Amino acid sequence: MLSLQNDLNFYSSHAAVAEGDSLALLKKIPAHSISLILTDPPYHSTKKSNIYGDTAFAEDQHYLEWMEEYSKEWKRVLKPNGSIFCFCATPMSARLEVMLSQEFNVLSHIVWTKPNDPGFDGWKGKMNKEALRQWYAHSERILFAEVACEGNLFRSPFAQMLRAFRKKAGLSMNELTEVTGAYGKVNHGGAVSNWEAGRNTPSRDQYEKMRAAILNTGKVESMPPYEDAIRVFKIDKSKEFTDVWTFPSVRPYKGKHPAEKPASMLEHAIEATTHPGDIVLDCFAGSGSTAIAALKLGRRAVAMEIETKWAAYTAARIQSSVNEKPAVLETAATQKLKKEIPQIPLFEATIE
Repeated sequence: MLSLQNDLNFYSSHAAVAEGDSLALLKKIPAHSISLILTDPPYHSTKKSNIYGDTAFAEDQHYLEWMEEYSKEWKRVLKPNGSIFCFCATPMSARLEVMLSQEFNVLSHIVWTKPNDPGFDGWKGKMNKEALRQWYAHSERILFAEVACEGNLFRSPFAQMLRAFRKKAGLSMNELTEVTGAYGKVNHGGAVSNWEAGRNTPSRDQYEKMRAAILNTGKVESMPPYEDAIRVFKIDKSKEFTDVWTFPSVRPYKGKHPAEKPASMLEHAIEATTHPGDIVLDCFAGSGSTAIAALKLGRRAVAMEIETKWAAYTAARIQSSVNEKPAVLETAATQKLKKEIPQIPLFEATIE
């Protein structure tokens, strides 16, 4: 983070706000240091003059090429088991998904509907329906993806890692299968064969048994703990578990950022895909809602914003959050998890 010191608007042990072009700022972030990217870039197709960058591109292809530059940096800074949520407009979502699939496995194409009350539903209630020539675009899209790598059927980084460690240890799939007891009905490699193809992932118990067996050979010095090896995804029936999300949008208020997203939706995304203590990155921070949601849940946050006004606003919000609710940021549970889940020390450097 020292390389970012001249760009920082705010810095603490839990959060950093960097002001400037986020594509340039991203290049200063260490590789494989971010657990989650949750970001809301300009939509381009909406052409809103009050959103920075929304009218910057004359052609769709120029916008896609710009986003492709981000995708390469996103892949570089994400941990191998990290995730990304990228908000986008419906007209551009299909082309963005194809572009992102070069560097990522796109897992879900989420449709965010906005069940807003009458009077707070934008043009939906006001427009002349009889004049429509296509279905009214009342939803926004969120592309959810994981890092992809070549070398196995499902381009899974975990599959690649497991295969590399197993081979270095000199163990066969059958030997690891004996250790885990996860026998297959058809293939002799059992579940290990599926894990190395990227079809699915082991349970914590199965992974720890494999890890112990590989390390006990003495040929492998270390393997990451379960939390740093398996992509986080925690959901249950009490939460929104489908790819259709029904969170009302943020109602207008004085000083509202024009692209502000609801805190409940951001918290839902962060809670499902990170552990406490993990680092959440937003490259288009706006008013800082993603960073605030991350801090509320005991995560750490990096917010990047090109507009001075909003960078200062985000820094002030985070400062207020830190001052008012320090217990949320440093609970005993968070401290325990930080010891159990080693993190690259993004925030441990002292900024002069």
